[in-house]
Amino acid sequence: MYRLLEFIRRSYVTLLFVVFEVIAIGIYARSTYYTQATLLARANALTGGLAGAITDVGGYFSLARENRALTAHVAELEQRLAYYGGLVDTTAVIDIAELQYEFMPARVVSSTINRTHNFITLNKGLRDGVMSDMAVLSPSGEAVGYILDCSERYSVAISVLNTSFRTGCKIKGDGYSGSLEWDGGSTYEVTMRELSKYAKIEIGAEVVTTGVSHYFPSDMLIGWVESYELDESKTYYNAKVRLAADFSNLHNVVLVKYIDRSEVVELERSAKSKVY
Repeated sequence: MYRLLEFIRRSYVTLLFVVFEVIAIGIYARSTYYTQATLLARANALTGGLAGAITDVGGYFSLARENRALTAHVAELEQRLAYYGGLVDTTAVIDIAELQYEFMPARVVSSTINRTHNFITLNKGLRDGVMSDMAVLSPSGEAVGYILDCSERYSVAISVLNTSFRTGCKIKGDGYSGSLEWDGGSTYEVTMRELSKYAKIEIGAEVVTTGVSHYFPSDMLIGWVESYELDESKTYYNAKVRLAADFSNLHNVVLVKYIDRSEVVELERSAKSKVY
């Protein structure tokens, strides 16, 4: 009690000023309809701005949940697209098990881009149906990598940004294919090698997957041609390709399973053993 009285004694001038100021504002606010409307509008603007800021903050923290939901939706749409794309005609009926690919959303647990051998760890594993050699795409369908190994709950994918990564690629709409690799330099571009000199290549052309590597479906976007030149033998093109996927901002992905891969690989292995 003594401390309260001492505080009032020392600050009574300031307290009186505040009290009189509040009274003055109250009298002013009730003086005319115009002042009442003006103060009410400003108060609403202040509270509205505060509410908007709170909503924005809440929206920011809910982005991760929304992105996961969006990725799951993309996987579902890809599944439906694969189904309808496989129909021979409008009257054909194909069982869902006969599709070439299955799609599954996953979340990135960790990833690197600043090493020569970069990998991506995902929150889906064997218990979720993940297996080695499944393709990994960004939510919008760009090539990101493929699964190397799995545990029960997690899996690890080799990134396109890995000097050991290889896959077939081509110019969209063209039949000639080349090989895609990363030289360990820029995290925004890769190299397309050994593309036939007869290929229809130009700056800005889309580079897509060939679909013959058993990893990626065909025509998945990789990037765009930035520059190209013939090799010393004047037989093949080597091109720099600007990556479509942003590996520095990769939080959700879509896994793609080639359903018939095991059967195809086993058949190819058997055929080779008979020849060699």
